[in-house]
Amino acid sequence: MKKEQDKAVALKYERGKDPAPRVTAKGRGVVAEKILAIARENNIPVKQDKLLLDALYKLDINDEIPEELYRVIAEILAFVYRMNRARAGA
Repeated sequence: MKKEQDKAVALKYERGKDPAPRVTAKGRGVVAEKILAIARENNIPVKQDKLLLDALYKLDINDEIPEELYRVIAEILAFVYRMNRARAGA
């Protein structure tokens, strides 16, 4: 039986520097587990969304996300920025 989270994709985006978020890592199995472990170790939020994961997994490393994913990624980034501000204020 396959684990639900057998794939993972990591994105990077620096506001004001990058034109769009970019795929920085992706993998299955052990590689996916390592990506998730690194995220947890660095307090990086993890979004679990199978449809989004499937769309992002089709991209190559260093590819910018396609325009049709801008809205959903923008919502995730806004959530991350709010979390970071809340952590900084705590």
